[in-house]
Amino acid sequence: MSLVISGATIIDAVAATPLEGQSIWIEAGRIKAIGPHDKLALHASTQVIDARGKYVIPGLMDANVHLLADVRMENLIRHEGRYEELIAEAAQISLRSGLTTVFDTLGPRRPLMSVRDQINSGTLCGSRIFCAGNIVGLDGPFSPDFSAKALEIASGAVAERINALWTENVGPALSWMTPEQVAEQIRVYIDKGVDFIKYASSEHRWGDPTTSLIFSPHAQAAIVHEAQRAGITAQAHATSVESLRVAIEAGCDLIQHCNITGPVTIPDATLSQLAERRSGAVVFPFTQQRFDWIMKTCEKDPTYFQTSDINCRNLIRVGAKILLATDAGVFAPECSTDPALSLSWAAPGEDNLAELGQGHFHWLKAMEQKGLPPLEGLRAATRNIAEAYGKDKDLGTVEVEKIADLIVLTKNPLQSADHYRSIDLILKDGAIVDRSALPLNPILTRPMAAPTVETLTYRAQRRFGASRFPLCC
Repeated sequence: MSLVISGATIIDAVAATPLEGQSIWIEAGRIKAIGPHDKLALHASTQVIDARGKYVIPGLMDANVHLLADVRMENLIRHEGRYEELIAEAAQISLRSGLTTVFDTLGPRRPLMSVRDQINSGTLCGSRIFCAGNIVGLDGPFSPDFSAKALEIASGAVAERINALWTENVGPALSWMTPEQVAEQIRVYIDKGVDFIKYASSEHRWGDPTTSLIFSPHAQAAIVHEAQRAGITAQAHATSVESLRVAIEAGCDLIQHCNITGPVTIPDATLSQLAERRSGAVVFPFTQQRFDWIMKTCEKDPTYFQTSDINCRNLIRVGAKILLATDAGVFAPECSTDPALSLSWAAPGEDNLAELGQGHFHWLKAMEQKGLPPLEGLRAATRNIAEAYGKDKDLGTVEVEKIADLIVLTKNPLQSADHYRSIDLILKDGAIVDRSALPLNPILTRPMAAPTVETLTYRAQRRFGASRFPLCC
């Protein structure tokens, strides 16, 4: 297929200033040439898209999503055997909103790889997926690392089956092993076909009064070495200043949510170390509106959120290589009635970073509010992610020979982060995406069913006895 986007202003994530009035010639899914329209030696059959007055940017990326994020027991049991369908639905929601590439940093490896491969073969539409499977060192969804309460309800057989699908051979048992034994298990896991390795530098029990390293510095270095030796990247889950420092020194290519360090802000020495080594600094920021809501509502210690906000601003100040990430996923509509979720930073509502398809827009707005320059915001959502994951040969910028993942906007995104929403056209692999058709098979995105007659009766009965009679205890 031959296609030209003609007369646009190109913001390529490379040049310091936009390229005005240029055309992009696409052949066989890649960018063949960029220049004035009358200088391109086009075929007679080339399709021309008039983009005068519009803006072309690289396809957006998210460095941390979870395409199967709703790991509540009722959701996993209800849809057991259909996880690929849920992952495909999420990949299509992300593509619809301009995320042409996503990096899934925690999920069930086999279903994720299956959907990844279907998308890569062209048999399924969706964002390009790179996946890690499990966070090395952590247990599955029904465990103290995620939901200890599920263990009190689920049978042992169900909990084991679910946890095994996520954890496989890289679970918490590795924390007992020598660095050499850990490295051996990492080699086994890499051979299963994951795209990168993510390991837990620190625990995943945010909000506990204590924190700890999961792996020693020597073990962390061994994990990173094995991944990089296999030609893939290594990243760490870090939630404290010490786990962040150890992960940097281990040589991680990027570090997830490095602005989250509990009640202690990142020391200047560690900030400088992160910036100088050019490790990818993934941050989870909140817009001012969301931050204010969290400070009033969230069940966690507000100091944690104040610290994360200060860390974001300091990472901008020192010139760290910042990456856009949201921790986003798709959640069943009944989550809006979950009392536990209503007190979480990821509760449904305005400017929710964890809402796949919307979270990246909130990220761009939040970082704009914190002082990230507009061009650096674009790079954080494109080039920086591609470089950190080692995908910059093909992705991340608008350059000749790169894959034609492009977004056409009607408004200049360098003038306002809100303008990223002005999507006119999305191209992935040089083909126009039919956004209106996505997702093809809505499951979690279907509205909740109307209440049954029995439910309405039950509600009426519940209201009847809701108030106590006078003088009753």
